[in-house]
Amino acid sequence: MNFSTINALSPLDGRYASKLEQLRPLMSEQGYMHRRVQVEVAWFVALSDAGFAEFKPLSLGARSYLTALVTNFSEADALAIKDIEKVTNHDVKAVEYWIKSKFEARPELLAVAEFVHFACTSEDINNTSHALQLKSSREQVLLPAIDKLIEQMRLMAHRYADQSMLSRTHGQTASPTTVGKEIANVVVRLIQAREKIAAVKIMAKMNGAVGNYNAHLSAWPDFDWEAFSRKVVEMPEPVTDANGATGASQEAWGLGLTFQPYSIQIEPHDYMAELFDAVARSNTILIDFSRDVWGYVSVGYFKQRLKDGEIGSSTMPHKVNPIDFENAEGNLGLANAMLRHLSEKLPISRWQRDLTDSTVLRNMGVAFGYAVLAYTSLNAGLNKLELNSEALDDDLNSSWEVLAEPIQTVMRRYGVQGAYEKLKEVTRGKTVTAAALHELIHSLDIPAPEKQRLLAMTPSSYVGMAAELARRV
Repeated sequence: MNFSTINALSPLDGRYASKLEQLRPLMSEQGYMHRRVQVEVAWFVALSDAGFAEFKPLSLGARSYLTALVTNFSEADALAIKDIEKVTNHDVKAVEYWIKSKFEARPELLAVAEFVHFACTSEDINNTSHALQLKSSREQVLLPAIDKLIEQMRLMAHRYADQSMLSRTHGQTASPTTVGKEIANVVVRLIQAREKIAAVKIMAKMNGAVGNYNAHLSAWPDFDWEAFSRKVVEMPEPVTDANGATGASQEAWGLGLTFQPYSIQIEPHDYMAELFDAVARSNTILIDFSRDVWGYVSVGYFKQRLKDGEIGSSTMPHKVNPIDFENAEGNLGLANAMLRHLSEKLPISRWQRDLTDSTVLRNMGVAFGYAVLAYTSLNAGLNKLELNSEALDDDLNSSWEVLAEPIQTVMRRYGVQGAYEKLKEVTRGKTVTAAALHELIHSLDIPAPEKQRLLAMTPSSYVGMAAELARRV
């Protein structure tokens, strides 16, 4: 069978493949190999600048050539590495051999080829590669997608700041709010959750087989390997110009990550758990929002713009289903199930290392993929929404009982005994009309200006400072 999107096992690479084109180069196996090559090259170049008599600083030409291996890494390169892996049955060793194979026509590099992967364990390369994958995915895909939703919802909060809406607590009519304020609530929550995603330090270690620089010190006992490793990990990545070329002439460049000084063979993965939990928290907020919007569509508060040729039901021609919000909810749930497994499993490793993290880590892109797919669906769904002011107003005009709250609160202010109980007797479980409330207000022993203020109040006007809060967000 020839592979195509129609026979892909995962819908991320099948039905939804076109929606994840931005994430795929970063989190696919090719993306993983690309980062491994980047790490190996960064370590190799840094070793040449370390001052060892056996490994002199590389020429500018050699640096440019090595940088191009990273910058121009292609699908053909990834497949070539996979071919080597068929022989080695070891994916990191295959990367090392592939890099060395690129030295064959360059005597300067061939002479020092044994410094490729020097003193490294596979996990020195893997953990840094995973960190680079997560960093780029966060900065280039996840955060921009969340920012787009935040801005979209912020505009809606401002646009609908004054549109009154009946609240429903426990599913029952409650004090009115505005559509904009309810969206503003989500904006604030999502901004805070987004900040937590952005704040996670992406960490990496390069300290050998069990974290003690054993092999490094066996070669150069007097060299400060910890400081050297920190420099490689924390020095900025090479600067790329407007044409995509990388600054090979820079004196030194590293990986732009945060140094992890203590580890077993693997980096502890605690930062990964923190990152995945932060993304899951944002997703939970968006599940909550998706369900609420679904409900608002269901009761008619929002209509959905029609799309030519689109069918809502195979048998019911009238239907326009809120499928984008349903898809978002489903995919956010899938993302969170995986993210939570990752965050619970990855920080656990038997003794100095077991291999259970390796296969799990290969699914980071799947977890992110479902999240990004959900963000795309939410974005599409929000773009289809049209406010149905008539339905909102009709709901409010049928719910005069919500004014029992302000009436009894004013009664309390002026010392009217049993204010709450009197309003409860008049309104609880009954159909309340404006006339009935006005009759009650006229009978109250409160100042005349207060009576007039209460008589002028309607369910639509009783929204507190909701509009101000919505516009402020």
